[in-house]
Amino acid sequence: MLARLWTVWLLAATGCAVGPDFVRPQPPETERYVPDKQLQETVSADGQIQYFEQGAEIAADWWQLFKSPKLDALVKEAIANNPTLESAQASLRQSQDNLQAGYGVFFPQIDLLGGASRQRFSAARFGSPVSSTFNLFTLSASVSYALDIFGAQRRTVEALSASRDMQHYSVVTTYLTLIGNIVNTVIARAGYEAQIQTTQQLIESQREQIRLTELQMQAGILEYEKPVNLRLQLEVLESSLPRLMQKRSQAEHLLATLIGQFPGEHEFEKIDLADLSLPTILPISLPSSLVRQRPDILLAEAQLHQSSANIGIATAAMFPSFTLNATYGQNNRNLLDIFLSSGNFWSIGTNFVAPLFRGGTLWFQRKAAIDAFQQSRAQYRQTILNALAQVADVLLALEYDAEALQHQSQELHLAQERMHLMQANYQAGLVNYQQVSIAESQYFQSKLNYLQTLVLRLQDTAALFVALGGGWWNIEEKTRSPRDDEILFDVKLSEEETDKVKTD
Repeated sequence: MLARLWTVWLLAATGCAVGPDFVRPQPPETERYVPDKQLQETVSADGQIQYFEQGAEIAADWWQLFKSPKLDALVKEAIANNPTLESAQASLRQSQDNLQAGYGVFFPQIDLLGGASRQRFSAARFGSPVSSTFNLFTLSASVSYALDIFGAQRRTVEALSASRDMQHYSVVTTYLTLIGNIVNTVIARAGYEAQIQTTQQLIESQREQIRLTELQMQAGILEYEKPVNLRLQLEVLESSLPRLMQKRSQAEHLLATLIGQFPGEHEFEKIDLADLSLPTILPISLPSSLVRQRPDILLAEAQLHQSSANIGIATAAMFPSFTLNATYGQNNRNLLDIFLSSGNFWSIGTNFVAPLFRGGTLWFQRKAAIDAFQQSRAQYRQTILNALAQVADVLLALEYDAEALQHQSQELHLAQERMHLMQANYQAGLVNYQQVSIAESQYFQSKLNYLQTLVLRLQDTAALFVALGGGWWNIEEKTRSPRDDEILFDVKLSEEETDKVKTD
């Protein structure tokens, strides 16, 4: 009997797991994001050129390239207090605990059983008129071990591991999105503040033009239509000011939410556009590296892995399952004598369950698992396409931002030069003040256009770092969450997995 059980155990130990073994999809062979050219640098805009370094490594603290200590402080506060990130980390810990629980199937299950009963034995069925009533005390231990011959348990743990990976990359995605939103909102808020100040200056200039025009109209020099047109332009400008103030307030409320504060209690420390430096060296990952670095792609890959493991689970359900069982115990009519050898008992054996007829349920469950795998594979490919398109869009946006800012910077410079010239001519008595006021209005309007494009250039620069994955794989193991001194992503990649992320 023991020899047969040993044979079954060897069969289980050498058994193969049914279903497909997951293989990571090959990265795309393309070497560029945009067709027909390899971007090297942008044009010089406002005296600044942005250089694209192909294949360079992305810093994990990329937001520090904007060289704003106030921005750095906001990012640290958001990492420490953001509820969405905290929730994602808790989900990751939950999936890790589920995985650890899943490993328990590879160990024997040992239980201790005890019982006490009072029984009456009828001897009449044996021809004896004497019946007896007695107590029975039992204490036993049972051991059971599931033989994973067809890999159902291994595939289940594999699926749990893939689920853990999905939660891991979900945390990274949340972390990257959080920082991107912080940087983008800080830039937007600074842009709104600058536009509000410029609009207010433009309104004052417009009011001065109206005052001078009305004086000329009263003197009979101009017709009534001229000041009416200027008042119309003034109303348009003044109507834009509340909208800018509303957007500035919304940006401040969003920042408070991102750092885990109540909007009504958060005092925002002002960050101006002058406090932000434009990063000029922009590392660009190759497309083949991007698919091993962007967390949304890695999440889709983990989902594909889970779908592959589910095929194995559904396939193994169609095969028999085997279990080894052993029991040893003592029983006695007297509790104090329960450990006497005369009352011992034991059993050892095996059992199996083999599905014979389930009405097609198991077959179609496996077929559904295959369909789910094909769906995950298509979603994985679509995620890669979306990621490459996003990087391409941002790269071209940076190129066009620089070109637009170059022209608007020149326009602003010329408008400023013309304004200064008019002011000098007015001091010399060569022009009237109305011409000076018109030149000032043109300058402030040019400045508004310039500020809008400058904000876009800063935001698109931040968007590039986010689109390329944000360098999260370069976070050192000492990097911890300020909230509870835990490693930021809780479950770190193994050294082998980290090397794959960096080199694949």
